[in-house]
This record gives sequence, structure tokens and C-alpha cells, in this order.
Amino acid sequence: MFRSLLLLAGFSSLSASALYAQNKPTYKEPYRPQFHFTPHHNWTNDPNGLVYFKGQYHLFYQYNPMGNTWGHMSWGHATSPDLVHWQPQPLAIPEDEKNMIFSGSCVVDKNNTSGFAQKAAQIPLVAIYTAHIIADKSKPDDYMQTQHIAYSLDDGKTWEKYKGNPVLDEHKKDFRDPKVFWYQPGKKWIMATVLPHEHMVQFWSSPDLKSWSHLSDFGPAGDTSGIWECPDLLKVPVNGQPDKSKWVLINSQQTTMQYFVGEFDGTSFHNENPADTILRPDYGPDFYAGITYNNLPADQAPVLLGWANNWTYGQSIPTSPWRSAMSLPRNLHLKKAGKTWVLLEQPVKALQELRGQPTVWTDKKISGETDFPVSGQLLELEADFIPAHGSTCGVKLAADNGRYFTIGYDADHEKLFIDRSKSGNTTFNNAFANWLTKDVHVPLQDGKLHLHIFFDKSIIEVFANDGGSVLTAQLFPDSYNSGIVFFSENGATRLPSVKVWPLSSAWK
Repeated sequence: MFRSLLLLAGFSSLSASALYAQNKPTYKEPYRPQFHFTPHHNWTNDPNGLVYFKGQYHLFYQYNPMGNTWGHMSWGHATSPDLVHWQPQPLAIPEDEKNMIFSGSCVVDKNNTSGFAQKAAQIPLVAIYTAHIIADKSKPDDYMQTQHIAYSLDDGKTWEKYKGNPVLDEHKKDFRDPKVFWYQPGKKWIMATVLPHEHMVQFWSSPDLKSWSHLSDFGPAGDTSGIWECPDLLKVPVNGQPDKSKWVLINSQQTTMQYFVGEFDGTSFHNENPADTILRPDYGPDFYAGITYNNLPADQAPVLLGWANNWTYGQSIPTSPWRSAMSLPRNLHLKKAGKTWVLLEQPVKALQELRGQPTVWTDKKISGETDFPVSGQLLELEADFIPAHGSTCGVKLAADNGRYFTIGYDADHEKLFIDRSKSGNTTFNNAFANWLTKDVHVPLQDGKLHLHIFFDKSIIEVFANDGGSVLTAQLFPDSYNSGIVFFSENGATRLPSVKVWPLSSAWK
């Protein structure tokens, strides 16, 4: 992913280890998420190189080792046994005097197709990324982008850039974000890249990760209102039918994302959803550049991870000494809704290990506003709503002293919405005012709306009706704004079941 901003000077004079050697923060700073990944210090954006290897989930990510805004793009690194408890690792692939290290992916080269292994027992990890090349640092908009690789022979601890780079050069200014996976039927590597302004995903194949041949193009299609970035192509199982799956193509459009569902034959992707249908993995304002993990165990559903921020105002969010977080990791399945294939997203079950004792309501009836008997800014909430005809109902979080974040449902229009206009600090960037509300069409299922909500200091993620619709948003409340208020206007709403769990920090 790319943003055209002036570069800071002097990176090449500092070693990666020196840049990373900073005092560890307390993780108790205002707004610091406690179960969403954030780096110790400094700016982060896209997740990169998501790969599972030897019992560890590796998260690489776009990272500025020198500051709290975009610049000096390098690959940061963290590992986790469960996608919840993260261990920060030293900087993985640093910017050098020629290239910034932009987004990409990582694969496990089990068969040593690359030839990088030096001993019989070694299994190379190979990172494929976009090298962002600026010949004249005084002209940051005069750049080229090519695809490079680096490899690790010590399970991702250290990395060596391939001396034969670039491995793919189309002599284009904007040509980026390679996602690579092994395609077993054809016994070859497949790469998806984007031409951002042409709204096109290109597919390539390789026997060895070094030489690449063009296969086909997909697009323009769906949402072309913004540049295309960060493609991903993967097989996703059909819900309730473990032996059936479809191919899903995901990409990002400046401030949002979309996906297509169909088939991939080893050469081309064929969309099977209606051509005029635009589907999003997240309908909130703060979810971007989501990609999925490579090399997961065969019995594990795909895992999607995104960047929980927005380019419009992201560099101004009032957090320090870090800025930006990753979303919750989400398992993916598909279901058929009429003629349309729809993604179902569920937060990974390992998050349940953070739960305390729940507080429960059963068969509650709400008219007006009713306080829930517990409060907090670290919580998980599940609730079923049966709204009256013509009513608007929902829940307010971070509620106190006239402040709150609203998650509501308009029964007449079958519209699920979020409203953060009164959630706390909303004045840190003028553009933030344009993103205070978001909504999505969500029909009731058997007369009910099911919401599964996570509140983590400065991030709220809302999963509706088995994750068929998701909204992610940031908020910046005062620490004492922690109340939970259920409401129903223009009619009473039944709540057959409500559970609220306090959640502990994953950083303890």
C-alpha cells in the first residue's frame, strides 16, 4: 500500500536493532487497545506476510521505525500462538537506501522450490513484497514499484534480501501488493498484484518464486470509486458443508474493501455473484487492507486480519506512543443468500480465553433507555433483539455524562447503523466529521437481530447475524465513559438474551 508523503531523512544511518531498542510502553496509555495488536511504538498500517509456521502465527506489518506517522516503510514483526497474545519481534525487513518495503505476503517453501535452503532440514520462509523506489528523495511522487523477495532460514527471525531482485518488473509507477500462495492442482505458485488506477487484479504463476509469467487479469468490476490495493485470493469453505468451498477475491478501495466470490481454474478468476453487487467484508469506517493467513492447518477456517484505521484521518488519531491497530482476527465461511454468495466472519475463538464471568439478561423488554448493571471499556457483548415495527433500538457503549457510541437498528428500513458523533474526542481531524456514522442493510433473521460486539478502549467491532455484516470503528472516549445502555424508541423491543463479559488484557 502507498501514500505519497514526504520522506524523513537519515534511516540508512541507523541499524534496525537500534531503531527498535526503545523503552517498552506500559500498555496502559489512554486509548491503548488491550486485545487488538498494536506495536510498542510508532506508526503501523497494512498487515503483511501473514503466515502460520511451526505453531506460530506470524504477523508482519507496515511499520515506520522512526516516527508516529507514515514514512520509512519497513516490515515490523510479531508472533502469537493463538492470534490473541502477541510477542513483538525485532524489525524484520527494513527500508534501505534504495527501497521502502511496501505490502506483500509470506509463504512456506516446503519443497525448496526457490533453492534458498542450505541444509537438508531447512524450510525457507519467503517474503514477497513491493519495493517502492524513489531515485530522487526530493521528488517523492517520482517513483517506481517492482516486486522483490527476501528469505529466512531461521523460522522468520532474520531475513536476507534476494540478490536477484526484482523478480517481477513491469516498469510501472503503480504496481503493487503481491499476495502469493501455492496452487496444488497446478503445482505452482500464484501471485495476485494490482494496477491501482486501472482497477485491475493481475494473476501470475511461478515454479520457483523467482521467475513469473502473466496468466490473466480481473477487473474493472464492483467498486471502482477509489484505487484498488491489497488483493487476496483464497478458497473459503461453505458454512455447514465442509467438503464444499468457493474462491474469494478480496481487494481494498482507498478507505474500504470489497470481495467477489466464484471459481479460480489456475489461470483466471470467474466472479459468480451478480455483476452489479458490491459486497464488503466490513461496512465500518475503520477496516482496510485485510488479507488472510497462508499455510494454516488443513482443518482451520481461513483467518482474515485488517488494519483498523482510515487513511482520511488515520495519521491524526490522538494516540501515543503508537498509532494504529490491527482488527480482530476473523474466521471466514460462505453462505448462499438468494443468488448471492456472502462471507460470514466470526472472531477467532481464542478470544474467549479473555472472558470473565458474564452478566446475563433473559427475556427483557425495553422501552426508552435502560442501564445494564455492569460497565467497562473492555468487554464482549452478545444480544438478540426483536424490535417492534417502526422502532429504532440498540445499545450505547462508552456511555456517561452525555457521551456514548451508538449501535442501532432501524426496523422500518432494516438498517444497522453506528454513530460515534457523541463518543468522545471527535475534533482531532476535520475530516473525521465525515465518518461519524455508517450503516448497512441487515434483514432480521427469523424476526431477530443478533449482535456480537467487542469494545476495546478505542475500537468497537460489531458482528451482525453470524457475521454476515461487520462494522469496525474507532472512538476516543474519556476513561470514565464506560456505561452500557440499551434503548428502544417508537415502540418496545424484546431482548430474549443478553450476555456481557468483561475481558482481560492480552498484554499481561
